[in-house]
Amino acid sequence: MTSHPVFIDLSLDEQVQELRKYFKKLGAEISSEKSNKGVEDDLHKIIGVCDVCFKDGEPSQIDGILNSIVSIMITIPLDRGENIVLAYCEKMTKAPNLPLGKVCLQSLWRLFNNLDTASPLRYHVYYHLVQVAKQCEQVLEVFTGVDQLKSQFANCPPSSEQMQKLYRLLHDVTKDTNLELSSKVMIELLGTYTADNACVAREDAMKCIVTALADPNTFLLDPLLALKPVRFLEGDLIHDLLSIFVSEKLPAYVQFYEDHREFVNSQGLNHEQNMKKMRLLTFMQLAESSPEMTFETLTKELQINEDEVEPFVIEVLKTKLVRARLDQANHKVHITSTMHRTFGAPQWEQLRDLLQAWKENLSTVREGLTSVSSAQVDLARSQKLIH
Repeated sequence: MTSHPVFIDLSLDEQVQELRKYFKKLGAEISSEKSNKGVEDDLHKIIGVCDVCFKDGEPSQIDGILNSIVSIMITIPLDRGENIVLAYCEKMTKAPNLPLGKVCLQSLWRLFNNLDTASPLRYHVYYHLVQVAKQCEQVLEVFTGVDQLKSQFANCPPSSEQMQKLYRLLHDVTKDTNLELSSKVMIELLGTYTADNACVAREDAMKCIVTALADPNTFLLDPLLALKPVRFLEGDLIHDLLSIFVSEKLPAYVQFYEDHREFVNSQGLNHEQNMKKMRLLTFMQLAESSPEMTFETLTKELQINEDEVEPFVIEVLKTKLVRARLDQANHKVHITSTMHRTFGAPQWEQLRDLLQAWKENLSTVREGLTSVSSAQVDLARSQKLIH
């Protein structure tokens, strides 16, 4: 979202006077005279009634009024500005309709970008900015990813508690529209906990697992098991379910669902989507050790009919997690490569062995080329001597 700098031609005193008169004309309980206590008191009173303009007026006109308030706000010293900024942010979350919500969103974005990048007040503005963006269905206009978020606060990082609060909000506003982004936010949230306080993150950990399982684009799930808050869930049903998605095959999930149907449904997880994901994960695991699989094997392992094998494999190939070739004539699937379902010590060892083999093969090729080159030189010399 773009934001224009705040430039107002009037002096602060003149702006305050004009705003007071404007809101009094709209029927707000405010004096048209400036406060003798200073600009901060004027702002408190103006902000206290500024939402009266939401009841009437064109969005463009309201945007100009809010812009004027912001232009005064950014002049207030940091040590006296927190209550004023918080009061204004709270008012901006009260827009009664979508057009005015977008005006409030723009105003908060303008305030955020005109505050000093080292100001801790930017955190409070951004938190309310996300709330308003949710109301306007424009969250991705203000939040595109964790890296972008961290860069916004590089000069004044919020506290761990503040970031946890913000991550929870971001998870809430993205969970219905972007599961992949929501899952990344939750993983980042769990990463803010230490061994000392991980035990209090139970609810966050459960949300993180459920979000990751529900995301149709998240398949590498074993990193979750290493998160401290997730480790505190060992022995709970949600941890057992995660473990199945990390390393077990489809029959293990089917059995779990039969035993704990109510639990799965209570977490908001869709059984059919779980089955679809577990079939794909099972196929990936089979592909790691079997470069060639028959349709008969797949019907048994994936619990599908033979006429469903080809459509299933085509769907798998669309994910680009596995490269394979269908052999319809012989009812086989030939695997070219597959992404590892888990990536732990065994996979690192396998990668090391593969790189070592490549190194040895390259050395052999290099030696061969050196021999060929030497032979060519010797041949050239001998032909020169003959002539």
